Amino acid sequence: MRRAVAIAIFGMVTLLALCVALVSARYLLPEPASPAPLMILHLERWPWMVIGHVGGGVTALALGTFQLVTRKGPRRVWHRFAGRVYVLACLSSAVTGFGLALYSTAGPIASAGFGGLAVAWFFTTAVGWRKALQGEFARHRRWMIRSLSLTYAAVTLRILLPLSPLSGLDFDDAYRAVAFLCWVPNMLLAELWLRIWGWNAAPPPRPARLAG
Repeated sequence: MRRAVAIAIFGMVTLLALCVALVSARYLLPEPASPAPLMILHLERWPWMVIGHVGGGVTALALGTFQLVTRKGPRRVWHRFAGRVYVLACLSSAVTGFGLALYSTAGPIASAGFGGLAVAWFFTTAVGWRKALQGEFARHRRWMIRSLSLTYAAVTLRILLPLSPLSGLDFDDAYRAVAFLCWVPNMLLAELWLRIWGWNAAPPPRPARLAG
C-alpha cells in the first residue's frame, strides 16, 4: 500500500513538473506566445535574466524528480551526470531569479518572498552538492530533497495563481501572499517527510566483528 501511494505521488509530481517545464519553455523563444502580464516587463528590460531563470528552472524541473529513482544500480552513472546538470541549473536559476525578484512589480513584499525562495534554493542545492563531493551521501540526499521541494515552487506557483481570485483579495495582494505560499509550505512538507519517512542523516554504524 505504501509503495503504491509513493508511486502515485511520484507519477503526479513528475507529470506536473514536466507540464510546467514545457509551458515555461516558451519564454526561451524569441517571441514567446501569450506571455504572462507579470513577465512582459521582465522580458523587455532584463531578457538575459529571464533566459537564465527560465532555462535553469525548466532544466531542473525536467531532471529533478528522476534523480530520486536513479541513485542505485546501473542508473548511477546517469544520476551523477544529471545531478551536476541539475545543480548548475538550480544555481543559475536561483541567481537570476533573485535579480528578477528585486524588480517585482508587486512591491517589496513580493520581492522578499521570491528573493527568499531564490536564497533558500541556492543554499539547499549548494549544500547538497557539497555533501556529495564530501562523500556524505545520506546528508546529500536530505539536502537535495529540500532543493527539490523548492524547485517545485514553480509548480505550486502555477496552481495557486489561478486559485487566487477565490481568496477575495485583489490580484496584487494575492500575488504577495503567493510569493511566500508557493515555497514555504513545500519546504515544511519536505522537512516533515524527512523526519517521518526520509533517509537517515547518517549511515548506520557497521556491525562489530566477532572476536576469534
